[in-house]
Amino acid sequence: MRRVVPLLSTRSFLAACCILAAAFAPAGAKEWQVTAGGRNLQDALENAQAGDVLRLAPGTHHGPVVIKKSVTLRGALAARVVGTGTGSVVTVEAPAVTITGLTVTGSGLSQETLDAGIKLTKKARGADIDHNRLLNNLTGIDVHGAKEVRIARNLIEGRQDLRMNERGNGIYVWNAPGLTAEFNTIRHGRDGIFVNTSHKDRFLNNRFEDLRFAIHYMYGNNGEISGNVSVGNDIGFALMFSNGLTIENNLSVRDRNHGLMLNYANHARIVGNRVENGGEKCLFMYNANKNTVEGNRFEGCPIGIHFTAGSADNHFAGNAFIGNQTQVKYVGSRNLDWSENGRGNFWSDLAAFDLNGDGIADSTYRPNDMVDQLLWTQPAAKLLTGSPAVQLLQWTQSQFPSLLPGGIVDSAPLMHAPDFKTPHAGVQG
Repeated sequence: MRRVVPLLSTRSFLAACCILAAAFAPAGAKEWQVTAGGRNLQDALENAQAGDVLRLAPGTHHGPVVIKKSVTLRGALAARVVGTGTGSVVTVEAPAVTITGLTVTGSGLSQETLDAGIKLTKKARGADIDHNRLLNNLTGIDVHGAKEVRIARNLIEGRQDLRMNERGNGIYVWNAPGLTAEFNTIRHGRDGIFVNTSHKDRFLNNRFEDLRFAIHYMYGNNGEISGNVSVGNDIGFALMFSNGLTIENNLSVRDRNHGLMLNYANHARIVGNRVENGGEKCLFMYNANKNTVEGNRFEGCPIGIHFTAGSADNHFAGNAFIGNQTQVKYVGSRNLDWSENGRGNFWSDLAAFDLNGDGIADSTYRPNDMVDQLLWTQPAAKLLTGSPAVQLLQWTQSQFPSLLPGGIVDSAPLMHAPDFKTPHAGVQG
């Protein structure tokens, strides 16, 4: 069952926005019809009052603009707000602002000032950015200190004329607790979502393509990453220097390096994720401790899981390792049992019997032996893998397990792979 940890419920969020809007909205709020061209948008923003709705007509509305009142900008996607190629196109400096149905393009290219299609400053608490298209900006949406923001159902496409490391992020999040980003499609940027020093944020059901990292999470605690899809990126979900994350029901397909990467990420709950056909490793864990890894499917990678640098006290059970060239890579002297309460993991290369029919194999599974560890530390020894001496050593270890080095042991391997649900955002092709 999918465990959801709402950091701010939809009802609470809407209630908070209504309170904010009411606090800044005078009686007799009105609706403005803003025609395209000239200074019409700037003039409407200067004359509008808190609570007013500005309906932008189809056509080009000239930016950059700064929103200093709690208003709603509403278009039908045929309304375009176009910047001059300098700075951010739309900057929000008021609470409870809604921007919906617009195409926003034409930001500057300064990484120092994080030029963006939409920039939410610290004053933009409770902003709602919904159903927009943010095209060919350096950064799509920069959330810089604003709390309880919602970013939903936007298409964010970066600058394809720049090299990947020169591009900005689709959504940049800094010190923006309580943020929810859901059902967005992000592609052609540097990182899809980059989180830096922000806690209790939620990233749900987003789709990421043609990026460096789909989600790059640093120094953020107690957040949730659920139901997202990463396709063809360098790394799917890179989680660093963070504690207490929930990583649930995500899908990584054909990501070139790692599907999931944990670097100094501790006390995370990693459940129900699927990594398929990755270029290097399905899951890479570097000094990641006390994490729960359950009910995941790692399939078709050169390495299923590689963990190193002292990663300890991690709990693995109910996972499926299917068709990876090397199921597990771990060099260490300790024996680590990957089973919980008499239930281990499914290994596609395990040939075993289940005489009592309880679904648990009658023999212990060891993914690595002495030859594996020799090859990892001395790659040139691959030339000897077909020799009679090496084959004799492998057979001897299989007959006398006490000769095996320390490493991963599954004392209760599963005979059948658990069922896995497709993440909400879905992926085909």
